[in-house]
Amino acid sequence: MKKIPVFLDGDPGHDDAIAWTLAASSPQLDILAVSTVAGNVSLDKTTLNSRKIWTLLGKDVAIARGAVKPLFTEHIAAPSVHGESGLDGPDLPAPAIELQELSALDLMAKILREAEEPVTIVPTGPLTNVALLLLTHPELKEKIAHICFMGGGAAYGNWTPAAEFNILVDPEAAYVVFHSGLPLTMCGLDVTEQALVKPADIERMRKIDNPVARIVAEWLDFFYLFHKAKGYSGAPVHDAVAVIALTNPEILTMRPCFVDVELSADYCRAATVADPYGVWGQEANMNVVMGIDRDKFIDLLCESLESYGEVRE
Repeated sequence: MKKIPVFLDGDPGHDDAIAWTLAASSPQLDILAVSTVAGNVSLDKTTLNSRKIWTLLGKDVAIARGAVKPLFTEHIAAPSVHGESGLDGPDLPAPAIELQELSALDLMAKILREAEEPVTIVPTGPLTNVALLLLTHPELKEKIAHICFMGGGAAYGNWTPAAEFNILVDPEAAYVVFHSGLPLTMCGLDVTEQALVKPADIERMRKIDNPVARIVAEWLDFFYLFHKAKGYSGAPVHDAVAVIALTNPEILTMRPCFVDVELSADYCRAATVADPYGVWGQEANMNVVMGIDRDKFIDLLCESLESYGEVRE
């Protein structure tokens, strides 16, 4: 099987951590490196979390620090969702992976420059690092095969009525990516809030009973408590959908669409405005994921966790 070379970029975060757990176990993906960005919590915290996650997963990947703040605005964090550490819940192993000396921008550029084939970038946090790459190294666009990101939503937001968190943190970065002309896939709230892991699913994962499965179940315990208070029947594992869109697109429904981002500072700042019916007469600039087979999604999560050790009934 020919693997897809990928560069992972995120702000972990419980759902980033689960997305990376999926990616690390996939025989379809060749993970070239990982970069961090300020998002759910500060850059220092997302970077420490990344090192702990990849130590837990037993993968010696290159990890680089990215942008400490958005392109033009101050950083917005989400400790109410992910806790003060950004990954509250179970204790994780001490990080055994050292950071790269190169910044995320320089590491991304180096990997693209040296890649034998175009690379897919999978951002699951604010798009700051990716925008900086496109602005600083436009000559490397031809080395990017696809950007498959979690962010936005065609219908509504989650941090404001109009805006999803990742896009709200850095809407100007999203604008750069949306207008890059590159192949894009948007995994927004329309689909990610269907990717619910319910209490019975968490117990199914806990019974897999290897170190990774136990920690993932405890991450989901923490994540579900926040969402239960908001009326959810499960924990929406938003970022995992961006990985599934690469490895198992057959369980998703998508439609090509022109999407732009609102940069005004009023009620709708950072809204991702989708035009599925072509009212603006603009050519589609991305595929928008709209639906997911939840049962198959849960099966894929469990299969991923089983790959980290024996299943115990």
